[in-house]
Amino acid sequence: QVQLVESGGGSVQAGGSLRLSCAASGATYSFKYMGWFRQAPGKQREVVASIYSGGGGARTFAADSLKGRFTISQDNAKNTVYLQMNSLKPEDTAMYLCAASSRDGFWFLSGIYDYWGQGTQVTVSS
Repeated sequence: QVQLVESGGGSVQAGGSLRLSCAASGATYSFKYMGWFRQAPGKQREVVASIYSGGGGARTFAADSLKGRFTISQDNAKNTVYLQMNSLKPEDTAMYLCAASSRDGFWFLSGIYDYWGQGTQVTVSS
């Protein structure tokens, strides 16, 4: 059984940084994508970043609006994916969810992700 557990969220002032972690357990060998999404109250879930490990070396992807501030990385030995978030803004306030997919497809589509964590809250104050 696959389990994704996020950690690292919290409250921070604008301009600050946080690093989120997502520890995976279970059939992680089947993962092709591990990614981060976020959802703010009253808004649709949106993709943040993803990392592809389906072959040919790892490739990372990030939402255009977040490039330069958010970076995704992974530690295969720990089955953990990280999201480094810098220069945080109040509009980054959201629940951040880790997701994993055993399928190929477009990294930015939430529908390809089979497994989801419970989320970790990030609150950025001005």
